[in-house]
Amino acid sequence: MINFIICDDNKTIAKSVEDIVDKIMMKNKLAYKKHTFYDYNEKFLEIIDSDLTAKIYILDIETPSASGIDMARKIRENDIDSIIIFLTSHQELGNVLLQDEIMFLTFICKFDNMEKRLESAIASALKMVGVKRTIRFDDRGVLYTITLNDILYVTTSTYERKTVIVTSYNEYKTNKTFNEVCNMLTDDFKQTHRSCVVNTKLVVKVNKKKNEIEFVNGTKIDLLSDGFKKEFK
Repeated sequence: MINFIICDDNKTIAKSVEDIVDKIMMKNKLAYKKHTFYDYNEKFLEIIDSDLTAKIYILDIETPSASGIDMARKIRENDIDSIIIFLTSHQELGNVLLQDEIMFLTFICKFDNMEKRLESAIASALKMVGVKRTIRFDDRGVLYTITLNDILYVTTSTYERKTVIVTSYNEYKTNKTFNEVCNMLTDDFKQTHRSCVVNTKLVVKVNKKKNEIEFVNGTKIDLLSDGFKKEFK
């Protein structure tokens, strides 16, 4: 799921950005959702701290209550993967951005061919989030970042009441619920059991007689229940 977080105090501009996002996303099969704000309020700050995956921020540099540059700095405190695109009414503010270490994709003047430039920026951003897809979670004060492509499967630990994220090189346990972790994953992950989802990109063999799934690294699990066999191909 691609999440577009749009903030512009001009509702006409915000609607134009939404329309451009819809236009671009209609051309591909990626699931997406728009989160539109007209100011950098508490709900916007909640989005920054949320576990939403594949975030693409399209931020107005100037709003009545806060600066988009300051918001970008806040985003980068714990998030280096999300894409940031700036919109501005003042072209000269680009020089300010270039002197900052925010790691943004581009800045676009609202009155200089915005539609075409924003379409191009979003197309580039989609390629980047496809490469950088990760999940992040905090466990006892330690922040973990795991690339989705490294995850074999996610399941639950009955004894510890934790969600277990198994990669090809390690096993992570988190207090987040199974559903919370599943909501952080992409469509490549399919459910095979009421308490298991697997990364279909890393599955090499499915034995439906033994209810067994084998991954590229040789790991095997028997978390394939009858209720999910038909859906899991």
